[in-house]
Amino acid sequence: MTDHACLVVRAGALTTVQDLGRPGHAHLGVPLSGALDAPAHRLANRLVGNPEPTATLETTLTGCAVRMRRATTVAVTGAPCPVTVDGRPAPWGAPVHVPAGAVLDAGPAARGLRSYLAFGGGVATEPVLGSRATDLLSGLGGDALTDGAVLPLGAAPPAPAWADAVPHPGPPTELLLPYRPGPRDDWFTAHGHRTLATGRFRVSAASNRIGLRTEGPPLERAKDGELPSEGMPLGALQVPPDGLPVLFLHDHPTTGGYPVIGVVPARHLAAAAQAVPGTPIRFLPLRGA
Repeated sequence: MTDHACLVVRAGALTTVQDLGRPGHAHLGVPLSGALDAPAHRLANRLVGNPEPTATLETTLTGCAVRMRRATTVAVTGAPCPVTVDGRPAPWGAPVHVPAGAVLDAGPAARGLRSYLAFGGGVATEPVLGSRATDLLSGLGGDALTDGAVLPLGAAPPAPAWADAVPHPGPPTELLLPYRPGPRDDWFTAHGHRTLATGRFRVSAASNRIGLRTEGPPLERAKDGELPSEGMPLGALQVPPDGLPVLFLHDHPTTGGYPVIGVVPARHLAAAAQAVPGTPIRFLPLRGA
């Protein structure tokens, strides 16, 4: 195996290979997948000189550690966390030169949930349907990383233009989720709609890459029963029988039978990727085009 690779020393709670996903395959039952916090993924790649779609590592809460087989430029973005190289402090949100044999450790998230590790040249695992993304629902793209795994890396890009400062919104203290009502908003009463728009919701600890689950007041239904399975877009607010909306994220199923009261535009989903359990949520109905 090429020496342009890294060894996973500490895989953490959930670390996966992610890129910008597999668009265009929903008709085959294949979810989009890809980085939940796409802006953080893109930023990490820019910092090391990679094209934005290049595969990175997405960590969850506890971070991960990797040993480089060759000197490599690495950047960590997303959820702020302590970064060390062989135990010595290194910057977060900036390119870091990691010598051959050294261990880069991205520690537990200080705020938020998901950090992103970009390597000069990117993670070069075998693509499936044009993407290296790990899809935890369908199993495409392999499994979550485990200790001892070896990840091949691509050829290092030309030296990146160093950044003096990195714009970063930070994990949300309150999650604001604008949504467009429909397509099944008629399955809910006026009271149910008011509850969604004015109720006090928070992020549930049961959330994952498939969907952000909520805790709060249930939404009142106008119709009983369930729908035949129909297409589910990214950002759908699906309401299961318990009445608590679930926001579909990148590994969501492409079809479902519970009614969708609204859809959150994709540009607002990165904040949901960083919202820790207990974060307050406000749903904001959008009207018009």
